[in-house]
Amino acid sequence: MERSLFEGDVDFIVATGADGELGILPRHAPLMTILKPGALKITQGGSEQLLFVGGGFLEVLPERVTVLADVAEHADEISIASAEEARRRAQEKLAGTLTAAEETEFQNALAMAEARLRLARTRRG
Repeated sequence: MERSLFEGDVDFIVATGADGELGILPRHAPLMTILKPGALKITQGGSEQLLFVGGGFLEVLPERVTVLADVAEHADEISIASAEEARRRAQEKLAGTLTAAEETEFQNALAMAEARLRLARTRRG
């Protein structure tokens, strides 16, 4: 299902890029980077929105930031129980005999589940 989770003017964005956390202010220099699973923090007029992005791409232009991700959700939508279950399943699969492709797939699933759990737990205190 394709949907837009946020559109509008913002003061600051923090994302988890391939080389670590990066912050973007208005009129930032053009940039394209790969996103790792993690939080996307949007600050707008003193309020903050927290989204989970399961990887993807971030494009920064002087007047626009675009995030393309296969998996994205508002932090408040994350179910801790389902994220824990996804982490458990990935850990079980990784404990078995796998091809290199399967190992990469389940390592990615584990990283995504752990990032979702961290964000959900942080959000809920």
